[in-house]
Amino acid sequence: MDLNPIKDAFDRVAKKQKMSNSKSQEVIDQMRKEIEKAIETIQSSSCDSGSGCKSVLGELKKMLQEIAPLSQLEGTQKELNVALSKYPKQLEKSFNPDISRASRNIDFDTHTVNQIIAGHFFRQGLFDIGDCFINEAKEPESTAAMKSIFSEMYVILEAVRNRNLEPALKWAAANSSKLKENGSDLELKLHRLQFVEILQNKSRSEALGYVRTHISPSGSKHFAEIQKLMACLLWAGKLDRSPYADLLLPSNWNTVAEELTRQFCNLIGQSFESPLAVTVAAGFQGLPPLLKFMTVMAGKKQEWQSMKQLPVPVELDKEFQFHSIFVCPVSKEQSSEDNPPLMMSCGHVLCKQSINKMSKNSTKTFKCPYCPSDIDATLCRQLHF
Repeated sequence: MDLNPIKDAFDRVAKKQKMSNSKSQEVIDQMRKEIEKAIETIQSSSCDSGSGCKSVLGELKKMLQEIAPLSQLEGTQKELNVALSKYPKQLEKSFNPDISRASRNIDFDTHTVNQIIAGHFFRQGLFDIGDCFINEAKEPESTAAMKSIFSEMYVILEAVRNRNLEPALKWAAANSSKLKENGSDLELKLHRLQFVEILQNKSRSEALGYVRTHISPSGSKHFAEIQKLMACLLWAGKLDRSPYADLLLPSNWNTVAEELTRQFCNLIGQSFESPLAVTVAAGFQGLPPLLKFMTVMAGKKQEWQSMKQLPVPVELDKEFQFHSIFVCPVSKEQSSEDNPPLMMSCGHVLCKQSINKMSKNSTKTFKCPYCPSDIDATLCRQLHF
């Protein structure tokens, strides 16, 4: 969704408001100066009679009329009101509240949807809300079992946020072989953080002992890291002024927490990102072109409901692209289960319907549209993405 028009409208309102405030302050300052001047004149010896004071007040009235505060403020306030009146219209135009026009009547697997929603709550540590949702949705015990899984992860992450690495280290040690299979160095990162904590808050000898006990046994794999930690011992008490000050960055804890979450979810067969959050974000990005299409297709809802493919191209960012997409270079149609991609003997790929059309439903050979090879449709091999 393009938010630039909203930003531009907001900037216009902010600019007009700033101008209006500035003008108001300028007028107030002018009036204040004239009033203060009149007070000083009245209080001075030059105004020692009633007629003199009356003259000063008359002069003040004349000056205030010349300043004309209402007429000076009216212009900038009018411009501000115009900008304010246009801003809600821009919001309404950009954030169309009626998104039902782009929806389709699809039978959802209610149990799967409920699992995704409950899992999202448990991921966030909102266990009471997750329990309430499961009870209201009347989900079975299998859905409630997710709570205990994510509860363990949440306890570990909460401890990490409080600079307590013991639960994370125990979990990493228990799953050490699986972490190595995934190519993760999470265990080393945890030990490195613990080493820095010991070096900062305890003694140099305790830090050295920790390296010998927990990191040295895998020295052949982490020799460079061990060298770095040994050098840190020379800077005990002043690590923040050493070449290794980056080990004290708070971001190191955030990186470890993120890696721990990723690996924990991976080992229990869950995605790192919440499926609900990803779905909502992808829908937010793909909704505008569909709404625009439905505006054009007003009155033809039945046709939209029966379409097997999206009627307009919907561009999503790479983080929302999980499957390969093949578009037939002949028909320009996207492959599907009914029209899968087939590789011909020459190595080029077309969709099944295009090959059937060119081969007269496999009754004759045909030339590949991209090379001079003769193709036998019966020898084409289906590709799986």
